[in-house]
Amino acid sequence: MTAPVTRLGVTGSTGRLGGRVARLLAGSGVEQRLLVRDAARAPDLPGATTAVMSYADGPSVEAACRGLDVVWMVSASEDEHRLAEHRSFVDAAVAAGVRHVVYTSFYGASPDATFTLARDHFHTEEHLKASGLTWTMLRDNLYLDFLPFFAGDERVLRGPAGDGRVAAVSFDDIAAALHAVLSDPDAHAGATYSLTGPEALTLAEAAAVMSRATGQEYRFVDETRDEAYASRAAYGAPDWQVEAWVSTYTAIAAGEMAGVTDHVERLAGRPPLSLARLMRGDAAQR
Repeated sequence: MTAPVTRLGVTGSTGRLGGRVARLLAGSGVEQRLLVRDAARAPDLPGATTAVMSYADGPSVEAACRGLDVVWMVSASEDEHRLAEHRSFVDAAVAAGVRHVVYTSFYGASPDATFTLARDHFHTEEHLKASGLTWTMLRDNLYLDFLPFFAGDERVLRGPAGDGRVAAVSFDDIAAALHAVLSDPDAHAGATYSLTGPEALTLAEAAAVMSRATGQEYRFVDETRDEAYASRAAYGAPDWQVEAWVSTYTAIAAGEMAGVTDHVERLAGRPPLSLARLMRGDAAQR
């Protein structure tokens, strides 16, 4: 039986994914230090302490990570300076004496990925590999839970995705995979996992699944790139953010989110949720 990790740092515990991971670890008796920006927002969990830090503030990261062996590094909030923050975090972890970083990356991360933020993830991975730290990469596909939200109140999935497919994966399945890795990190040193759902759907097929599950009509509108930029102009977002939004769909069209893996099942010991099961609320019953 694997000995519990007692010098583990967990970032992102106030978020949707990180909160799930922290609760799973606490539920299995793993002690953890929650690395947060605001201690008042940290979940109250057995075996958990807190330390305040910010990715952009290297000295605060170094102080918060001191004494830790393993740190789970969730990707920082989307920002045009996110890559610099990631590099700062890794450098501070090295200075603090951390030996192993588990990083939440993105499916198909590469320097020329169509999805612009996947390029940042690639460069973060490269910086981590060059740091001298032991590492594990978990490359998450698009979040399955977000598909209904992408449709909005009009229940329309809208973007230049064409007939491309996406093997989206649920928060619960990513959290279960992370729980397995963080419970025995040495067993996963140097590994890269691509986390997907059990199927790759076109957005038209996803809309049909959501329609059947809810009894309400969902549709997919295959915009041109120009139409996609125009339809998002009303948000007043900066150019880099709009490009990231639109390139999510063009990456699907290019086939860069389509491959299905068995990595969730290998790590979590169970098959991942499909969109139909997620819409039925099966996640809450597992």
